Amino acid sequence: MAHNSRAEIAIVGGGMVGMTLAVATSSAGIATTLIEAEAVHDMTEAKFDGRSSAIAYGSQQVLAAIGAWKYLEAEASPIREIRVSDGGWRQLLHSAHESPFFVHYSAQDLPASAVPRGGTAGEERPPFGWIVENRAIRRGLLQRLAECRGLTHIDSARVGDIAFHNGSADLRLQDGRVIPARLVAAADGRHSAVRRLSGIGFKEFGYNQTAIVCTVAHEHDHRGVAHENFLPAGPFAMLPMTDGPDDDGIMRHRSSIVWTEDPRIAPWLLDLDNAALAVEIERRFGTTLGKLLPVGQRFSYPMRLLLADAYAKDGVVLLGDSAHAIHPVAGQGFNLGVRDVAALAEALVDGHRLGLDLGCRSVLENYARWRRFDNLLLTGFTDGLVRLFSNDVPPVRLARDLGFYAFNLMRPLKRLAMRHAMGVVGDLPRLVRGLPL
Repeated sequence: MAHNSRAEIAIVGGGMVGMTLAVATSSAGIATTLIEAEAVHDMTEAKFDGRSSAIAYGSQQVLAAIGAWKYLEAEASPIREIRVSDGGWRQLLHSAHESPFFVHYSAQDLPASAVPRGGTAGEERPPFGWIVENRAIRRGLLQRLAECRGLTHIDSARVGDIAFHNGSADLRLQDGRVIPARLVAAADGRHSAVRRLSGIGFKEFGYNQTAIVCTVAHEHDHRGVAHENFLPAGPFAMLPMTDGPDDDGIMRHRSSIVWTEDPRIAPWLLDLDNAALAVEIERRFGTTLGKLLPVGQRFSYPMRLLLADAYAKDGVVLLGDSAHAIHPVAGQGFNLGVRDVAALAEALVDGHRLGLDLGCRSVLENYARWRRFDNLLLTGFTDGLVRLFSNDVPPVRLARDLGFYAFNLMRPLKRLAMRHAMGVVGDLPRLVRGLPL
């Protein structure tokens, strides 16, 4: 990149959310600079990030609309059913199928007319979403970025300071380069340097939980079913992945595990050999998928909730985990970030076409108002789920399981919940509807 060349928007943070925004803005004719602290070639390695993400149907529409979905579709496993159960009953029942105290979602139960289709073709009733390994999402977005004109991609570079001026900002990188821009977009995660340098505060709360993430191979086909089993220590999710090789190179059925546990126990679990860990997994999930075997590396992450005090101020805007980081109980963290991208890209593109300064308050407040309610609603919902289910008090457990039973009988409410899980509720940006900017 030429020294001191000017961008209309400088995106700090080249992860999945930052890359999605960079594709959307640069494709729409906005000169964009994307700055990432890590080396690009490291970000697609298995050891960099062992997580998988749930890509809701609405998020898939965004990725398809910006031309990125075609590069990761082959590695996306559809979610056709979702089964949520209370782990307290597992001691009495062989599976959640036999209990009235569980919630079952099926994509076939949702009318096709309830789902916006945009310009994409596909099944009459699309799945709720897809499970994709994060490294596959990064690979696909990097392929799409390489096609974008008007985009400068800088990796292995950290922002040391930002000088905000009237209508512009200068980002000084730690290697001495200066990147001028009209607008700075923070997509640099929960520890956002941009948020700190711009003086935007935040609130953060801990759950006293650690998420263990790994992949397991299993005997039986998962058939596109995602499981969420609530246990006293926290939720345990088994998420359907595409088939892939085990540690011996043999192709196997696979699922991704997001296992929330007591931080005092997590280190012991992570140190177990594969056979012993498989026993612990079966204790919590059962054997409905047959014999289980962990494959690949294991990762752990502390569970914390973060909310920024503001999403925007003159010359700077926050999105993704820099603005809000939630518990993974509903698998919506990445989807919130993608909806941020869709709303922000629409506000910026519309402002750009009107000749407005992209860093001005009127453009950015439009985005902030649009996203604040959705983000707060889902943050409150996930926080409430964790606090309600992360205990084993018998009266509370009975009350919530009776709630499961009643919820299954209320079909209109259940359909609304299914549409919300797909990310197609509320005032939807054009990209979420599958429409171009």
